[in-house]
Amino acid sequence: MVIVLMGVSGSGKTTVGKILAADLGWTFIEGDDFHPTENIEKMRGGTPLSDEDRRPWFQALQSRVEKACERNEDVILACSALKDDYRDFLEQQDPECVHFVCLTGSEDLIRHRLEQRRGHFIDPALLRSQLETLESPEGSLKVDITPAPKAIASEIRRQLNL
Repeated sequence: MVIVLMGVSGSGKTTVGKILAADLGWTFIEGDDFHPTENIEKMRGGTPLSDEDRRPWFQALQSRVEKACERNEDVILACSALKDDYRDFLEQQDPECVHFVCLTGSEDLIRHRLEQRRGHFIDPALLRSQLETLESPEGSLKVDITPAPKAIASEIRRQLNL
């Protein structure tokens, strides 16, 4: 099974994903690690990525997701997956294997988190663009990010019966 923790930057995908993976004994994959250098430089400079910019990133992620499904590897993937098309691409080989969990919260909360975050390449100014790009995933679990990360991970486990 592959669980894709999705949402805008600052929603807690990595933090919650690492907790969830550790609790379950699953593999954690940081989607940001698959970005080409050019994408990182654009985001660091406050330039939103286009669909064309995202294409090689999603191809690399989809390949990794496909391998996990083929091997019956249990994986938590932290990945923004903001649009339906992106999510469809990630699950195209095995929709039964891939499950999306959307981490949601107020713009103020997420902006505060981004402003406090150190050592990450994304410019907090990109939040508005990401929120405008986000297409709410129909039929996917949506989890509020207001509670502590450990509580969020527990809620995801409860909702998915893990």
